[in-house]
Amino acid sequence: MSMEQMQQQQMKQQEQEQMRQSMMQQVMLPDARERLARIAIVKPEKARAIEDMVIQMAQRGQLTTKIDEDKLIDLLNQVGVTEEKQRTKVTMKRRTYFSDEDDDDDDDDF
Repeated sequence: MSMEQMQQQQMKQQEQEQMRQSMMQQVMLPDARERLARIAIVKPEKARAIEDMVIQMAQRGQLTTKIDEDKLIDLLNQVGVTEEKQRTKVTMKRRTYFSDEDDDDDDDDF
């Protein structure tokens, strides 16, 4: 990839990010954007998922009002529930081959 192509790609990414931020400003109230920015510091992938969800909702016309902090909290809970469902749970079952009653070497006499 040439240097010029890399610069063009970088400019395209910056332009897309600016459009994304512009969209977020249009559909979210300042307090909700601030909360999302604080979340992005700690968990950028979760913030990005919320942004994607908000942008999709806006494009589909599902947003009748701007997203406030309470609505953002609801969206965060929805994302948390889906992440919880996707998380794999491992349960360890230990087999007991010998029962305690068969143990001839009881140290219970002490």
